[in-house]
Amino acid sequence: DGEVLFEDLHFSVGKGERVAFVGPDHAVTALMGILAGEEEADAGLVQWGHSTNCGYLPKDNQSFFEADLSLIDWMRQFTDEPEENFVRSFLGRMLFSGDEVYKCANVLSGGEKMRCMLARIMLRDPNVVLLDSPTNHLDLESITALNSGLEKFEGTLLFTSHDVEFVSTLATRVIELDGPNFYDLHLSYSEYLVDEQRLQRHGNRPAQG
Repeated sequence: DGEVLFEDLHFSVGKGERVAFVGPDHAVTALMGILAGEEEADAGLVQWGHSTNCGYLPKDNQSFFEADLSLIDWMRQFTDEPEENFVRSFLGRMLFSGDEVYKCANVLSGGEKMRCMLARIMLRDPNVVLLDSPTNHLDLESITALNSGLEKFEGTLLFTSHDVEFVSTLATRVIELDGPNFYDLHLSYSEYLVDEQRLQRHGNRPAQG
């Protein structure tokens, strides 16, 4: 609708970097969709390395859960491995055990859907992970487990979240979207929050969690 979400945005990401995107939610979500190849930019190019295998977690996952399928059959959509035990193992990592794997996917809670989406990413065994608001709908225990798993992840991570502690423990670089301007800051998130130039840009307002 004529609003500039970002313009002339350019950056390179190296192997193993952990980049947090900050800015208006709709702008960050649009960027994540473009990077994942789910949306198309008005202009420009996204180029991944030849050996890149991306796993993407969108902010809105409702369309993934419209089919009347059990969790086992839901997961089978995303793998060529037909064995139930193989699929069960990924659901088990997301705390779906016993008869829970036969639960209907379209009646899951928000947190259960998020755990299924994370299991779907794990099936891909990606070396690049794009996560748009992964902490939404998760309880504290699940967020802590996800945080621990991502700390051990040796690939490249591009993500956004409103959970300050989650971002602080993972990000090694921050890219801030600010309409026609952007700021590519090689700072930790805690350094970013107290960055004097950032505070000047935002009128010395306190950081928003």
